[in-house]
Amino acid sequence: MQYTTIELLGTIFFGLAVIHTFMVGKILQWSHHFPKHSAWNSILHLLGEIEAVFAIWAGLFMAVYIAMEGWGEAIKYQTSLNFVEPFFIFAIMVVCSTRPILAAARHGILFLSSLFQKLFKTPAIHTDLFVVLVIGSLSGSFITEPAAMTVTAFMLNSMLQKESSKLIYALIAVLFVNVSIGGALTPFAAPPILMVASKWNWDFTFVLTHFGWKSAVAVTLNALLLVAVFRKEFSQNCITLREVETRLSGAQAPIPAGVTLVHLLFLAGIVITGHYQNAFLGIFLLFLGVASVTQRYQDALRLKESLLVSLFLGGIIQFGAFQKWWLAPLLGGMSDLLLFKGAVGLTAITDNAALTYLGSQVEGLSDSSKYALVAGAIAGGGLTIIANAPNAAGYSILSHKFPGGIKPLNLLIAALIPTAIAIFCLWVL
Repeated sequence: MQYTTIELLGTIFFGLAVIHTFMVGKILQWSHHFPKHSAWNSILHLLGEIEAVFAIWAGLFMAVYIAMEGWGEAIKYQTSLNFVEPFFIFAIMVVCSTRPILAAARHGILFLSSLFQKLFKTPAIHTDLFVVLVIGSLSGSFITEPAAMTVTAFMLNSMLQKESSKLIYALIAVLFVNVSIGGALTPFAAPPILMVASKWNWDFTFVLTHFGWKSAVAVTLNALLLVAVFRKEFSQNCITLREVETRLSGAQAPIPAGVTLVHLLFLAGIVITGHYQNAFLGIFLLFLGVASVTQRYQDALRLKESLLVSLFLGGIIQFGAFQKWWLAPLLGGMSDLLLFKGAVGLTAITDNAALTYLGSQVEGLSDSSKYALVAGAIAGGGLTIIANAPNAAGYSILSHKFPGGIKPLNLLIAALIPTAIAIFCLWVL
């Protein structure tokens, strides 16, 4: 492996950022030892925000980069990066977290859930959760994974009324895994597939027949297993979507159909232009104007939370190019099975879209090796928050359910079983 000094430093700083993510819970605990709003309390609280970790280390690394290579080279490197995904996730999170979009999603899920209840005679709470985790995750193949994660996480957040550490880790683990594989029905929605589909000529039929149906089976099995194992906990700690709707309808003004339609059109416009930064940002700016004149039917826009998620992803992208020196040779020297296993494991410490992109730069990969790389990348997308870009959005929405912050090791352990199911479906079926 050949590398430059700056590439080695890029990998070292990236490794420090990964280690930092496993320490955020402890850092938040340390912050409570100092008076509120004191300097040390504020600094430690910032360092304990998992969304800020990669941005902090990326900032430190760029300071070293400028000192070593000069301002001109740093600007040249910065302009070579593609920040479309962080901007897109910022826009899609803000739009999908609005009251009209969430209300429309709840109504759709309620309709499907009622059909399942009549057909299978199952309790409403269990059916609601199953439908949310299956349909919400699979919708990522059409409205993109970040949008699916945002809407699904908000619905789960409204249903989960009491805190239960064991339950919330199991729930968020299944959510992360299901969204990661749920976008694999089409070639344009899951970032790891999108990165390679054009170069490898993977069209809709190819993705659906090779990944899609297997992913749908895995999503369904994960949701079924979660609901079956935690059925008592769900009954004790959650309310049905019908109860959520009843509570909200008594406290909020009814949303006119026209307002909902306009919001859905803006969402569709952003999704359709999701690969063209200037286009979707222009649509998003228009949306902000519409949101300001429909305040009666809005909750506060989640600008801060969406910005933090974008900051998180931007930090990861900042480091991406400096991992090519060791990732590309590593991936190129593996057998298909080893490549699949390696992709699952590597996804835990690097964004799965970055992993498949780097893999696409390796010349001479066989068709089976290409499948192994992408299948492993999406199967491992729920192991950590950094494994799949939309995970940060899901955590941001559900973070208040984790007193003291999420513990990455607990998430990793909770994600092992749903990940194993995804591995089985994508490799054995």
